[in-house]
Amino acid sequence: MQEESPLRALALWVEERIKPSLAAMWKSRMPLVWLLALLTGIAGAYAILMFRFSIGAVQWLWLGAEAENIVATKASFTHPLIVFAAPVIGGIAVGLLLVWTAPRRRAEGVADVIEAEHLHRARIGWREGLSSAFITVVSLGSGASAGREGPAVHIGATLASLFGQPFRMPIASRRILLGAGAAAAVSASFNAPIAGVIFAHEVILGHYALSAFVPTVLASVTATVITRAHLGNFPAFIIPQYHIASSWEFPAFALLGLISGLVAVLFLLSTSTSDWLARKMPMPLWLRPAAGGAVIGLVAIFVPQILGVGYEATNLALKGRYDLEMLLLLLVAKMIATSITLASRFGGGVFSPSLYLGAMTGGAFGILAATAFPELASEQGVYSLVGMGAVAGAVLGAPLSTTLIVFELTGDYHITIALLLATSISSVVMQTLVGRSFFHWQLATRGLNLDEGPHRAIMRTVRVRDFMIPREKGEKAVVPEEYADRPVLHRDDTLEKALRTFGKGSYTRLPVVDRGGRLAGWADHARAMEIFNEKLIAASVEEHR
Repeated sequence: MQEESPLRALALWVEERIKPSLAAMWKSRMPLVWLLALLTGIAGAYAILMFRFSIGAVQWLWLGAEAENIVATKASFTHPLIVFAAPVIGGIAVGLLLVWTAPRRRAEGVADVIEAEHLHRARIGWREGLSSAFITVVSLGSGASAGREGPAVHIGATLASLFGQPFRMPIASRRILLGAGAAAAVSASFNAPIAGVIFAHEVILGHYALSAFVPTVLASVTATVITRAHLGNFPAFIIPQYHIASSWEFPAFALLGLISGLVAVLFLLSTSTSDWLARKMPMPLWLRPAAGGAVIGLVAIFVPQILGVGYEATNLALKGRYDLEMLLLLLVAKMIATSITLASRFGGGVFSPSLYLGAMTGGAFGILAATAFPELASEQGVYSLVGMGAVAGAVLGAPLSTTLIVFELTGDYHITIALLLATSISSVVMQTLVGRSFFHWQLATRGLNLDEGPHRAIMRTVRVRDFMIPREKGEKAVVPEEYADRPVLHRDDTLEKALRTFGKGSYTRLPVVDRGGRLAGWADHARAMEIFNEKLIAASVEEHR
């Protein structure tokens, strides 16, 4: 048998391997996605810079300082009436903005990015993005106790969505772009490009597909380079070089992980309870932020460390500057203040507050550990670092990205090992007691349960209108008599309800009616199962390619 020539083998390899790969890449529009991810990184970096400077500008109006790491110091020397009035006046402005500019009557954040990915074909409107950014600028600038990273993620995702809308791209490619926008925002906020990439995959996309890796890296690295060029290569928190004193401390770090998980659960319960109470109060929407601002301003007169994103207090805790009583006071006060802030419809996220709560939790634990085992315990700041990541990882449902944030902040591998242990335990506690992260809790309140697996998400996001057969032209708009005894479906019913209805009577075909009871079309059981299988396969392919 004649041996095949090298040229023939090369031609065959190109025909069988290279051409199909290039065709698949072209079909998914990946080169375009890479280009748009690069543009998203550039635009996202400058948008986050403008976002941060705008918050500082609003803050300067009442505090006389723009820096976010001196809020508590400046507020403690500012007249108490001004400290009280700032969040109240800011609340009035936020209330009016909610009524006049916010389509959903609230500022949007990370949960809305995830929702857009699953329900809105990865599209976020410019109006929602601009309104949410402006509301958050006024909120945080006037002292509302929340974080800016969640809103920053929404800004980055909004830009990514706007860049992708003029092009006909597959839904999977548009989702990847949203992840790129989130990666750019996180890396620009924390000067942590690796954590930005992992956060995008871990929280926004929910998978680690290779096809999404290049776009998120492009956006994250680009945003980091730009922000470093303007702000310098400085981490979000300036801390000393810490080291773990002894390997015997790891049981203590495991216990800290357990306690951090309980703190994360308490934070979620506090937030959900405050939200429930606020919804029960008979108060106009425009007045709600002002009422919440009054409570925040009153507390801030005595505990100014709760104001704003709280970076100053977090930094001091990481440096071991607080005693046990102060750490516990700030832990409780910040938890209450942030819960009131979010329930009052101020703009802001939970990323910074969860880091804050974790730093206070870890610091308090470190003091107790040093009291019990003075020869074995590390410095208080080590425990604050570990607690910071453990609480944040559990609250956000992002143990890997929060671990990487701390690693990029410290560069200490041993502390990262301790943090990984504590964060895994805190995440298990959160999952066991609550069953979902903060973002998934927000989505569950809107009827979107993503923590039950892709099949559940598909069944609850696909609607009857997506697979129904419209009524033919000339067909009567009245349900035929032979179907009169059968249940009917509506366009907005979920696939889950449709399948349940089909199964009740082993029906193969059901009428779909509009609100007036007029026949709008037909739903077939076979087609419903077909679209379910199509979506399930598409989700599996997207997560593994």
